[in-house]
Amino acid sequence: MAEKIDIKTLPKYVKTIISVLPAVIIIIVVTFVILLPKNKEIKALENKILLQENEIAKSRAKAEKLPQLIAENQRLMRRLEELKLQLPEEKEVSSLLKQVSDLGIRSGLHIMLWKPEQKKTHPSGIVYVIPVRVDLTGNYHSLGYFFSSLTKLDRIVNISEIKLSDPKPARDIASLKVSFTATTFSSIPEEETTKKPDGGK
Repeated sequence: MAEKIDIKTLPKYVKTIISVLPAVIIIIVVTFVILLPKNKEIKALENKILLQENEIAKSRAKAEKLPQLIAENQRLMRRLEELKLQLPEEKEVSSLLKQVSDLGIRSGLHIMLWKPEQKKTHPSGIVYVIPVRVDLTGNYHSLGYFFSSLTKLDRIVNISEIKLSDPKPARDIASLKVSFTATTFSSIPEEETTKKPDGGK
């Protein structure tokens, strides 16, 4: 038979242990089963909140720059439109080149050669480069007036590869022969820029 233990006869410290033990067990169980998992969840939520606060701060910084970016975009769009106006369409190139030729004649120059060369696509892929070989004769004053007039055109005309011959006296005015390349640009039609390399198939 099992021997019965009389609690009253147990020492005081044993009674204290017996009375406190259930509470300690309950605390340990609650700590490991409830509190520790909750602490991990709280930490995870705190980290998530911190990440969201960082994202909000970044978004606010971007939002503050938005009006500035919109203004800059509008400025660039206006500049793009201005540049487009300086690029004639391909059908307008012949009239532009005639305008350049007329400027030379009005400047008092004699055009000896006016030879448009094959158009090429600019490395940017958005414009054609259209060079014209030009030989002309005239004096320094006429040449200076001609080049000055070119800068006042609405369209872009670049002058390159300038070669000047030795001036020769003619009616007390030094005449010289000048050769150069006048290059203009035309916008590539949008349907051509969207074509695929294989012909759009």
